[in-house]
Amino acid sequence: MSIPDIPSYTLPMNKSFGTNLISLFISVGGYFSPVHSDLIFMTGMFALSGGITNWLAIHMLFEKVPLLYGSGVIPNHFEDFKSSIKTLILAQFFSPENIEKFFEQNSDSAAADINEKIDFDRVFVDLTDVIEGSQLGSMLAMAGGKKALEPLRKPVTLKLREIISELADESMGGSGKNYFTSTIIAKVEHIIDNRLSELTPENVKQIVQDMISKHLGWLVVWGGVFGGAIGLMLSLLGG
Repeated sequence: MSIPDIPSYTLPMNKSFGTNLISLFISVGGYFSPVHSDLIFMTGMFALSGGITNWLAIHMLFEKVPLLYGSGVIPNHFEDFKSSIKTLILAQFFSPENIEKFFEQNSDSAAADINEKIDFDRVFVDLTDVIEGSQLGSMLAMAGGKKALEPLRKPVTLKLREIISELADESMGGSGKNYFTSTIIAKVEHIIDNRLSELTPENVKQIVQDMISKHLGWLVVWGGVFGGAIGLMLSLLGG
């Protein structure tokens, strides 16, 4: 199944555009201001340069810019991102230690669940039917028929429960546990590989953008704020 088309990404333009527009207005206002012209102009220009620089840095994460080496980091290294996603899932969620811990915590409950689902009375009845229909049937009839086996119902049921619990413990621990652990990891890895093989550079870029796009605009805002502060300090020191 192919990955559906994902709408193209739009940078958080409200914060970015607003910051740069305000910085530009401050610069223009300072240029024409009759008082403190240089101070206001420098503050606006430094704020504008900080905002534009941070906006360009954000843009270069996701898009290739001609003549700017290192731009398009995410599309250029999407294979590394895919590999990192796989490593993260396997190492943090499906490590052998985590799976074995899960088996250890659920071995008792697994045995209890199996025992609860088995109708031991029906098993005992079926067992007595088999005995009655076998070569031992005539001997059983001489001893009083299936009623003669009734005292064995409770000890047989208890023994069956014990056997099932032991089998569950063996399957959830020791070599059985190791087998299930390796099997689960292999299946999870297969699922991850199949899914990641469908991802394109555009898909990987979109995934990363969706995760952090809401916060990227603040980089431009703070770039403008700190840039303006630097411009203001330099103007004061120079004046």
